[in-house]
This record gives sequence, structure tokens and C-alpha cells, in this order.
Amino acid sequence: MQVTTGDLINDLQTRGMRLVDPNAGADSRRGGAGPTDHKAVTIGGMTVMIPVHTATAFDSPYLVEAPDEAGNARVLKDGAFFTDVQFPPRAKFLDLSTADGVPYSHIAQLHAKDVLATTVLQTCIRYESRKKTCKFCAIGQSLAAGRTIAHKTPAQLAEVARAAVMLDGVKHMVMTTGTPAGKDRGARVLAESAEAIRAAVDLPLQAQCEPPEDDAWHRRMKDAGIDSLGMHLEVVTPELRQQIMPGKAHVSLEKYFDSFAAAVEVFGWGQVSTYILAGLGDTEEAILAMCARLTAIGVYPFVVPFVPVAGTPLESHPAPSSAFMHNVLGPLSQMIVDQGMRAEDIKAGCGRCGACSALSAFEKFKRPKMETVS
Repeated sequence: MQVTTGDLINDLQTRGMRLVDPNAGADSRRGGAGPTDHKAVTIGGMTVMIPVHTATAFDSPYLVEAPDEAGNARVLKDGAFFTDVQFPPRAKFLDLSTADGVPYSHIAQLHAKDVLATTVLQTCIRYESRKKTCKFCAIGQSLAAGRTIAHKTPAQLAEVARAAVMLDGVKHMVMTTGTPAGKDRGARVLAESAEAIRAAVDLPLQAQCEPPEDDAWHRRMKDAGIDSLGMHLEVVTPELRQQIMPGKAHVSLEKYFDSFAAAVEVFGWGQVSTYILAGLGDTEEAILAMCARLTAIGVYPFVVPFVPVAGTPLESHPAPSSAFMHNVLGPLSQMIVDQGMRAEDIKAGCGRCGACSALSAFEKFKRPKMETVS
């Protein structure tokens, strides 16, 4: 059976890879908010993030040889040639600092090959208490290690975004945030940041936060220049949500869906998304049932394989198998296109980037059922 690009990416993302040259390609990130402990590689024309700093990766059957000067490298599986990959180069903007001496790398990072990513607030009310923390999250690690700053100001973000576009051709930007105290749950600081960035450079933006108490914040974020919105469920089964993210689980699924519906009215069909971490205990059936509910109201479910991060309570939790992910991503990709959505149509953000999941690769082979000729 011929292996598709989606299957190849899926297997690498669930099993990770070992590097002969740890310094190959762009810098990899350890700890911090959002996707981490990966290395960017291009496979079959798609740039994706593959775990390299995890226990799973250390035992991976995949070994990547040292790249040549152009960044090209061979991947071996159990000692035999498997495929070719290319490492994107380090971003030029990362060598700069602000006028007040803050390295640009402490403000934002290059993700995949053309996405700028930042965590506006590196602190979170959930992370500061063991009784509330999301057990998969490492938002405080990079701050404690001195690799970032607690609050990126609008002016700093605008300066870095403009440089990333001018020097490295960045195509869109993701702004996530730790959850602050207050009913806006981060929407205010994201809107303020977006206004400054859009005044400095024409760059599509995605914001990510918990659902704000007042749905009016969706319009405020949109008017500030935010093109798409992510509000992340992470885990879909209520009992698991209480167990794995006890603080965040206080925001009910009902509130999420009310906020999803309100956000779709503002941002448009397929421009609102949610991150779902597969492999934390939710069954294939539970994930797909939640995704059916989401896609029916125009929300894009970005399902990614869980990556265990060192120093978190779930550092020893296994990553999902490639078979588990295949059984989710296959039906999900059909579900998405049947509802008139595709990753490539998202204006900005994780779904459009697609680097942390093989989902968009699976989508490429799907056509809406109504177009299928019997």
C-alpha cells in the first residue's frame, strides 16, 4: 500500500525523530506555551513540526542524518532509508533586539516556516496553582528559564511583526495568551496588541484565548484587526477535563459552545477554531462526536497528537499511536470538507499553518460527499 504524505507526517509526529545534528535547521523550543519541543522540517512540500525533545522521540525508529548546506537531509527508519526532508533556515529577525535591549526571540518565534507566534501574557491564573493547572502545559518554563518576558507590549509586538514580514516573509501571526484575572479572559490584551500590529504591518492575525464572559469581545477583537479566533477545548470528555485541566474545566462546554456560535457570527464560517489534544484519554468516538458538533456550527477542530513535555505532570504520558490519529484524522478531514471548510481557507492561525497535525494533509485527498460521483 502506498504511504501518503499525511500518513508519513502522522507517523513522524506521533513517534518523533532523533537528530544526528541537534543544531540542524531553525532553532527548536523547549517548554513554554502552546506547541513545543519540536523541530520544523519540510516533507512533501509541507512544513511540519516533529517532536525531538520528548521521551517518545528519544526512542523513535526515525533518525535524521545531518543536513547538507541547503538543509536537505535523509531520514532513516530502523536503519533503512525512509524519506527526504528539508530543514527551514533560522529566521533573520531572531538576531535583532528592541531599542530597549529585549531580544526579538523573547517576544515572538518563527513557527513552521512562515508563521510568527507569540504568547502575549506568559503568566496564567490556571498555571499558578497546582489545583488549577492544565497538566500538559509548560507556559511558565520558558519564563523561568529567562527565554521570554512576562508581558509583550503592543509596541514590541508591532516592531517584531514588521521585522519578521520584511526580513523573513512571514505570512500570518498567532497570538495566544495565558489567562489573566478578569472576565475578558485575555481578549482585551489581544485586541490592544492587534491594533498596534495592524498599524505597523499588513499581517493576518489569529488570537487565542478562553471564551470571554461577554460575547461583545468578539466584535472588539475583530474591529481591532484580528481575522480569526481560537478558543481551545483541548480535552472533550467532561470527566477528563476535570482531571487534566481542573481550572479551565470551570468554563463549561455550554459556555464554549455559546461563545463559538457568537464568534462564528463575527469572524465567519471556518474562521473560528479549537485545539483538541488527542491521546489524553478521549476515545476516537468521543473526539469525532465533538468534532461533528463543532463543524456543524462552523468551528474548525484542529486535532493534534499530544506531545508530552518534560517538567509537566504529564511528561511520562505516552503520545497517541499513529493508528489512533489515523482513525481520527481520516473521518475528521471528510467531516471538515463536507461542512465547507478547509485549512487553506482560514485567514490566520494554527489551522491554516497546520504544522502540528497531519490534518491538512488528509484534507487534500477529500472532496465533499455531495460532489462524489456514484
